[in-house]
Amino acid sequence: MICESKLPLGVRPVIQFNAKARILIAGQAPGLKVHQTGKPFDDASGERLRQWLGINKQAFYDANKIAILPMGFCYPGKGKSGDLPPRKECAPAWREALLDALPDIKLTIVLGKYAQAYHLPEYKKTPLTELVKSWREHWPSKIALPHPSPRNNSWLSKNRWFEADVLPTLQKQVGTILKSQGDK
Repeated sequence: MICESKLPLGVRPVIQFNAKARILIAGQAPGLKVHQTGKPFDDASGERLRQWLGINKQAFYDANKIAILPMGFCYPGKGKSGDLPPRKECAPAWREALLDALPDIKLTIVLGKYAQAYHLPEYKKTPLTELVKSWREHWPSKIALPHPSPRNNSWLSKNRWFEADVLPTLQKQVGTILKSQGDK
């Protein structure tokens, strides 16, 4: 692997992928718990993200419906204020080919600044709050969200409009996309 020697716990790519998927979740990199289980968003962030999307675990973990491709596929290690950023080698080596193999994506959910820089490059330097507030500019094909981590509880409490204004529309769109694939 191209970055194996730089990963503190070794290579363990954690993605969810099927060419039939209609929704793409573009995140940062797996955290420690996700690295240990090998299941994407198998942590408190995942619980919150599923609530935001208005779906259960069964729908969330159906690769025929939802693809999960973080910017870095493996746990990058711990830094001073949380996990380290995704390894820089990962996205250039794999991302374009995998995205090209997802022809039916109707909605890309962008989580975190590294995914933001890749999927919304024109907003690379835009502060998170401003980017999330401008969600209609990318809708309905893309939406930038704050990371669902409990570390963002402060942001969520300061930005109550997010749950009131953004999430109902997001949940409706996710439901519509999943129903179009036969999900009940």
